[in-house]
Amino acid sequence: MAKFIFVTGGVTSSLGKGIIAASLAKLLQARGLRATIQKFDPYINVDPGTLNPYEHGECYVTDDGAETDLDLGHYERFLNIATSQANNVTTGRIYQTVINKERAGDYLGKTVQVVPHITDEIKRRMLQLGEGDKYDIVITEIGGTVGDIESLPFIEAVRQLQWELPEEDCLVVHLTLIPYLRAAKELKTKPTQHSVRMLSQEGVHPDIIVCRTEKPLNFELRRKIALFCNVKTEAVIEAADAPTIYEVPLAMMREKLDLICLKKLGITQYNEPELARWKEFLDKLKYPKTSVSIGLIGKYVELQDAYKSILEAFVHAGALNECKVNVVNVHSEHITPSNAHEKLGHLDGLLVAPGFGQRGIEGKIVAIQYARETGLPFFGICLGMQMSVIEFARNVIGLKKAHSTEMDPETPEPVIDMMEEQKKIKAMGGTMRLGAYPCDLKEGSLAHRIYGSAHISERHRHRWEFNSAYATQFEEAGMVLSGLNPETGLVEVVELPNHPFFIGVQYHPELKSTVEAPAPLFVHFVAAARRFAERRETPVGVKKELI
Repeated sequence: MAKFIFVTGGVTSSLGKGIIAASLAKLLQARGLRATIQKFDPYINVDPGTLNPYEHGECYVTDDGAETDLDLGHYERFLNIATSQANNVTTGRIYQTVINKERAGDYLGKTVQVVPHITDEIKRRMLQLGEGDKYDIVITEIGGTVGDIESLPFIEAVRQLQWELPEEDCLVVHLTLIPYLRAAKELKTKPTQHSVRMLSQEGVHPDIIVCRTEKPLNFELRRKIALFCNVKTEAVIEAADAPTIYEVPLAMMREKLDLICLKKLGITQYNEPELARWKEFLDKLKYPKTSVSIGLIGKYVELQDAYKSILEAFVHAGALNECKVNVVNVHSEHITPSNAHEKLGHLDGLLVAPGFGQRGIEGKIVAIQYARETGLPFFGICLGMQMSVIEFARNVIGLKKAHSTEMDPETPEPVIDMMEEQKKIKAMGGTMRLGAYPCDLKEGSLAHRIYGSAHISERHRHRWEFNSAYATQFEEAGMVLSGLNPETGLVEVVELPNHPFFIGVQYHPELKSTVEAPAPLFVHFVAAARRFAERRETPVGVKKELI
């Protein structure tokens, strides 16, 4: 069985447990060990699929169709491996499993309680990834903050595993905050002491304390934390604020976080870290040769985590192009035909983001029309692709009332319609086309050139589709339906061949973009924006109402 590392957090949320966990896993992987990460979330939702992006950021989707926490995106981007349903577990899923067992009579009439039944199910899930010979180390991130009522069963499960597993097979890393008081001009360790004390009161003793801080920790501060928190001084790790999350693995390597973990786990066979490609990526990221401004047209732009994977895909693609991508957030509700040029005319590219619902739809359509008519590089993802279809239907084909039945169920021209098998389903959770699906690309198309292959697989998360009943009209008007699902014939990719760069995809290519394998569509989109910026001139042939 694998060895287990548990990552907990204290003082405040959003300290970066996921980044620390991913960075540690990256270092262990770079030393030749097989590492994976899982996230346990304390909310009662079965999964994040029905959560508003303002509540929880984006919903990340895995190859096997699991709707998961966005931290799994960090895991994949850092490790360049695919995660699955087993890598993200919520309180809701735990309770659902236990209640189903109780209804089936699995507990033989016993009173079902948090301890041992809930904690036993949590432990089973925690150990599941470590079974067999697939991984050497499993890192488990516990969501929330120590002291939260919701997190207590997970902390109790960790306590039990610390007692049940051999000492060298289990360790706890606790991430905490060392605030800097500007008035006193000093770092304060008291919040960390209280956080560790609260964790210890629950029976869990941290082996390593990672201190998030905006100022360097000197030896005396480390020694003080070690003394009051009952760890070795070498086990007090500085996690200083970094310009980019991709610098954190190297910072943790300098702090010897991986070596301390290996020592405590009794692992003696490992290599020197191989991080040449990671360092090359960082060099390109930090020292770009040029820059572009790309508009992100969305309805959740106030919260950056709502489009986290898209933003990170731009980082990966920008580095490969040696180009800094300045993402300009443009709220789709604020775009009208009269102000489109004012809001979009300075951009080098336009990405219309995914989403659900009516709000901001017309603004997205106006933005797409502007990009199509001015030659501005355009990239539409999921809803963005659907809006490009509606815009083309209205303004090129002449179907003035074309729409999606998601926004207008009574539209006489439903160019975007719900999948037939979904029309009878009323429950919201888990009713979409989720996970990886194959796609065949038309030879010679832009998509085919970008991927360099006629057969691809990408991840989906949607209910509505291109209505194939209109396929002939679109093709006759000049839109190429360049990607099709080989089993269902559903349209996955649309593009305009007489445009510098105009492509819309029903799937989410951002979900598979990693540091070592940037998403091809993003790479070529950034390259197109770079070319546009280089030959920028006053647009011609733009409709007056758009200017």
